[in-house]
Amino acid sequence: MPLIITYLVLRFLFQSVDGVLSPLITKLIKHQIPGLGLIATIILIFIAGILTANVIGSRLFKIWEIFFIKTPLVRTVYGSAKQLVEAVTTTDKHGFKQVVLVEFPRKGMFCLGFLTNEIKADLVNITDEFIVVFIPSTPTPFTGWTMLFRRDEVIPLKMSVEEGVKFFVSGGIVSPKMLS
Repeated sequence: MPLIITYLVLRFLFQSVDGVLSPLITKLIKHQIPGLGLIATIILIFIAGILTANVIGSRLFKIWEIFFIKTPLVRTVYGSAKQLVEAVTTTDKHGFKQVVLVEFPRKGMFCLGFLTNEIKADLVNITDEFIVVFIPSTPTPFTGWTMLFRRDEVIPLKMSVEEGVKFFVSGGIVSPKMLS
């Protein structure tokens, strides 16, 4: 699965670079160069790695990121996507706290999810504590559903967050033999 996702991302990048460069180069030298997009993509990835790995490049990246964060419509999408990616890829206090089991999408069907937060509700008819559970979709755990469950509807599991991510990315192929 990671190989397929990597292939799809690189193919998209290659086609984008090739789509921009090929007409320009063909117009300039009046000759089409096969494989130019692939070579340019490899060079761009290499340059991006070098730039972001050093001090100047990391500062430029932070400035670029500030531009995204300050742009009104982009801020919402970029900020949310960044937080979700960080939650999936890090184990700090802002990431997923625990893998849980919940009845979803209906009674009698169960789904794994990630406990992300706890919220107290003080509404007209509801004074309860809710558990926020993110239920990823397969194969990309960056999309899914965010649901609120009452505490007694959430079953904590003895499964690491990393094992939970592997479960979703693999479509359940990589899963424990027993849930406990």
